[in-house]
Amino acid sequence: MTKYVFVTGGVVSSLGKGIAAASLAAILESRGLKVTLLKLDPYINVDPGTMSPFQHGEVFVTEDGAETDLDLGHYERFISAKMRKVNNFTTGQIYESVIRKERRGEYLGKTVQVIPHITNEIQDFVERGAKASFDGKADVAIVEIGGTVGDIESLPFLEAARQMSLRLGRNSCAFVHLTLVPYLPGAGELKTKPTQHSVQKLREIGIVPNVLLCRADRPIPDDERAKISLFANIPLDAVISVWDADSIYKIPKMLHEQKLDDIICWTLGISAARANLSVWDGLVDSLENPQHEVTIGMVGKYVDLTESYKSLTEALTHAGIHTRTRVRIEYVDSEAIEAEGPESLRKYDAILVPGGFGKRGVEGKIAAARFARENGIPYLGICLGMQIAMIEIARDCAGLDGANSTEFDPESPHPIVALITEWSDASGRVEKRSEDSDLGGTMRLGSQRVPLKPGTLAASIYGPDVNERHRHRYEVNNNYIERLEQAGVVIAARTPTEGLCEIMELPQHDGALKHPWFVGVQFHPEFTSTPRDGHPLFISYIKAAIANKEGAQPGASALKAVA
Repeated sequence: MTKYVFVTGGVVSSLGKGIAAASLAAILESRGLKVTLLKLDPYINVDPGTMSPFQHGEVFVTEDGAETDLDLGHYERFISAKMRKVNNFTTGQIYESVIRKERRGEYLGKTVQVIPHITNEIQDFVERGAKASFDGKADVAIVEIGGTVGDIESLPFLEAARQMSLRLGRNSCAFVHLTLVPYLPGAGELKTKPTQHSVQKLREIGIVPNVLLCRADRPIPDDERAKISLFANIPLDAVISVWDADSIYKIPKMLHEQKLDDIICWTLGISAARANLSVWDGLVDSLENPQHEVTIGMVGKYVDLTESYKSLTEALTHAGIHTRTRVRIEYVDSEAIEAEGPESLRKYDAILVPGGFGKRGVEGKIAAARFARENGIPYLGICLGMQIAMIEIARDCAGLDGANSTEFDPESPHPIVALITEWSDASGRVEKRSEDSDLGGTMRLGSQRVPLKPGTLAASIYGPDVNERHRHRYEVNNNYIERLEQAGVVIAARTPTEGLCEIMELPQHDGALKHPWFVGVQFHPEFTSTPRDGHPLFISYIKAAIANKEGAQPGASALKAVA
């Protein structure tokens, strides 16, 4: 039977519940256990797909095409299990499901209430999510409850967790509470009172935490831990200090050295092998002992909120781990490039234009792509970053004046990028995609396997085919592919049925658009990068940045030289 660990947060948000949950999962997995994770979000939105990145941060996309919370990205980076749609759900999904059941008469005319109907539905969703991995045979499901204890929005989730622990019985559930121990410079000391009150609030709900993870900007001294233990009525060894680290990949060892996994296994009655964190030790060693250093200029419009690009920044870090490179990322506001020109990009070893939606800052991104192309700077365009590269080449190299995307200019004389009228998803269902469609239903979402053109740079990176995750509405217009190829663009991959452009590149050796490393992809490769394995596209990109910085000759031979 699957055992459950509920992870809650107190005092303030953004303490790192997702990292803590993922790190615990990584330690338990290293002990030979089958571990999965779930995220319960208390907001009423059905999914985060239409939420502003300024409100919610990055939207992570699973293999089965679900738009989910960014913490699911952390889960996949820390453990081997793949997340699915059922691994993340919101209050909106719960209420939507309950209301549908009520409309179908499944409650036999009873008054539908938060208790028991909403809380029962939450429990059903949790158990269904736990069964989605390992054919329903997960040893441990770690369930992160979003929000902060004391918020009215998260009360039904906490009540459902309490009921679940009571229903399943002893040794079936454990509770881990992450809280803040702030340091007050004026007083010159760490303050434990917020943690005491947070635990008190949790106990009022009927939940007694088995472990406290105490977040602080420094290790918490033993006397402060003892004070927390006394006033929160938590054993001293279960009051664990979690201080700021310069890498999230140091957290598993930090928690293991304080025996978090032992406490959880004892609480759940699990007998498991000793933890083996040698993989994480190797990753940290590579991070701390780089042989190269490069600086990437990331040109976007969400530069004031780097959480919008969380998976992308982590993918670049992973590539740095696997090339022994310190990767520095500088965020460049595309609107500033529009106003001041792209010359400031010359100092970067490589340029990256990530995905995005909306017209704001697009001309700055187009200018960045042109600057990279004309100056031989390695360029990686992801989703919109590929589309703007195609627009730039259409304008400047293919003689298509006024080329644009219909997203930005519906009256463009040359709609290089446009909505397609229909899209068939993996199940064969036809999606109508138009300007009038609901935003959540106009996407190409999830994984799709596509063959690669032999002899291309993409084929040398990936092999014979590519299987990556998508999240976009607009496609490169097939009517202009031949014109773009005549201008020198290499289409390295097209979807088998619709012939849509998946990967474009510029030739490394021949042609008017010869370039050392210039690749655009319609998908989001960052979603499949992990610190253990890295990602071949990002690894190749970082090698190109190294070759550019160190003055190596462009082309495949230079990339091999820095391998």
